[in-house]
Amino acid sequence: MNRVSLPSAAAAFVKSLLVASLAVSGLVCAAEQPAHGAAAPAHGAAVAAPVKADAAKGGTLFDSGDAARSLPACVSCHGAAGNSTIATNPKLAGQIENYVYKQLVDFGGADRNQAIMTTYAKMMTDSEKHDVAAYLAAQKQKPGAAKNKDTLDLGKKIYRGGIADKGVAACASCHGATGNGMPIQYPRLAGQHQDYTVAQLTAFRGGARKNSAPMVALSKRMSDDEMKAVADYIAGLK
Repeated sequence: MNRVSLPSAAAAFVKSLLVASLAVSGLVCAAEQPAHGAAAPAHGAAVAAPVKADAAKGGTLFDSGDAARSLPACVSCHGAAGNSTIATNPKLAGQIENYVYKQLVDFGGADRNQAIMTTYAKMMTDSEKHDVAAYLAAQKQKPGAAKNKDTLDLGKKIYRGGIADKGVAACASCHGATGNGMPIQYPRLAGQHQDYTVAQLTAFRGGARKNSAPMVALSKRMSDDEMKAVADYIAGLK
């Protein structure tokens, strides 16, 4: 064993943990705040009962859309049961229910504007968003695979340990060791298409996507090569 390297290795590990802790703290604080533009409930006011989603209705809308409103079927872009075969469109099968619902809501605002999804999300009722999210959460995702063996170690290092000298927290600190996410704020990443993950990191960095302050901050500290490496590693997680 190389005893000389232990102090520096320990210091790097501690630094990485501190960075991850700070990032998680920021995410928790953000999660505790009311949604942008939403008023906090008045003291003593009744709290609305949770919406009971209907996954069966969500599945029907996902598979068939609603021709009367010119709302296309989600399956046409996101694949059967949410297993997209198009690298630029995300796999949604098995995604955390509350996360999917939040994204559908966010598409209707200024923080996640995307020409196609913003148009269709605005056509959906709140109940339909809940229903589709419930349907997708119940589906089983088909696994992905890493493709670039030359960057696999770098991607693994970033995902598990972050980039300490850049202040980038380990992805695992929020998204879990196997990429399965942590409700409600942190989505499942395991098995996601490489192209889609890179596109989202790039959108966070460039300001096109603003619905997660921590991700905006962290993505600005990552290079293109680092994004591609971690995205490829994520694709192979199960």
